[in-house]
Amino acid sequence: MIMKQEIKKLVDNFYQEFKTDAIPVSGKVFGKEEIENLIEASFEGWWTEGKWCEQFEQGLKDFLGIKYLYSCNSGSSANLLAFSTLCSHTLGEKRIKKGDEVITLAAGFPTTINPIIQNGCIPVFIDITLPNFGPDIDELEKALSKKTKAVMIAHTLGNPFNIEAIQAFCKKHNLWLIEDNCDALGSTYKGVKTGNFGDIATFSFYPAHQITTAEGGAVATNNPALSKIIRSIRDWGRHCWCPTGKDNTCKNRYNWQLGDLPKGYDHKYIYGEIGYNLKLSDLHAAIGVAQLKRLPDFVKKRQENFKYLRESFEQFSEHFILPEAEKDSVPSWFGFLLTIKGDKIDRADLLRFLEKERIGTRLLFGGNMTKQPYFFQNPDITYRIVGDLKTTDLIMEKTFWVGVYPGLDKAKLDKVVSAFKRYLSQND
Repeated sequence: MIMKQEIKKLVDNFYQEFKTDAIPVSGKVFGKEEIENLIEASFEGWWTEGKWCEQFEQGLKDFLGIKYLYSCNSGSSANLLAFSTLCSHTLGEKRIKKGDEVITLAAGFPTTINPIIQNGCIPVFIDITLPNFGPDIDELEKALSKKTKAVMIAHTLGNPFNIEAIQAFCKKHNLWLIEDNCDALGSTYKGVKTGNFGDIATFSFYPAHQITTAEGGAVATNNPALSKIIRSIRDWGRHCWCPTGKDNTCKNRYNWQLGDLPKGYDHKYIYGEIGYNLKLSDLHAAIGVAQLKRLPDFVKKRQENFKYLRESFEQFSEHFILPEAEKDSVPSWFGFLLTIKGDKIDRADLLRFLEKERIGTRLLFGGNMTKQPYFFQNPDITYRIVGDLKTTDLIMEKTFWVGVYPGLDKAKLDKVVSAFKRYLSQND
């Protein structure tokens, strides 16, 4: 105990916020509490899923106002876990089967799409709209076929998609909705936090996101049946519901008769799903517990930074399409998206200029994912495109974003604006 107290004092004495003249596009903001929690969790020697995970999950549920939530080891794993849950044989005729179609976007991150492919299903790509970067609602009915079973779409860079329209479409056609909320923790739509609208929602806690656990993610639902499947697939596919490190929660451990196993086979080693080990560790969750306390302030700061850039960039509106929030939403912005108008500005040249100015930038992830090497070089991937994905191709060619994360203050944002002003004046 004395040693732990001494170490905490050293953390208090020597911790300093990381400072740099660079302006990253994203990053983690943390303090001594994250480090103290990590040290505390490491001294406990448990390390795998335990009390810190339980505390982290409960805090997230409270923040979101959602019934069931399970942490996992990444946002990408969360998407795989969410989609695989809807393929469970326990869902009967409602389950998603190999060869079924899932409506999604080509403009985005690969791991929103990859679980569809990995489960033997067919992604059906619809276009997006500007300036909100959400799905083109008019293409939903065009994408529908007898094979359609689900919609799986992300809130692009924290900006909610038109949830009302997509929910209505899913309800009309009895489709599952997977809400990829990895970039949008803290966003709201009609006053309700995103993550509450899909049958299942996913989250990421990679350092670039609204909070971080270093590596980590979560899957959430309000559906108790789906909740059981999520937990099982995350935990090797096991039938047992005992928490990690605990035995015989059901008080019937050696009395089960399931499948063709002998009666009395240990319930801890009975498997009802095709599962994985996707759990988050207590070491990661300990960081997340401290981060959750900062989350409301993080969201507010992202919104303030976005607002400041949006107002500042009005002077450049002849050069860029500026981003706008979806109607009825209050985004927890992940970044500030800019789309170049016309052909006067060369995107690569501008990004090289900003790089020399030590201003970080990113493209909108994979652009048009169907143009990525793993897509067009792999004959085993089957997909369908609705229309011509004209706007998706436009953002692939013309769109990029700069940061709004809480580590950026007004002085750094002013440097961003100043750099753009100098570049544009040089190229007039």
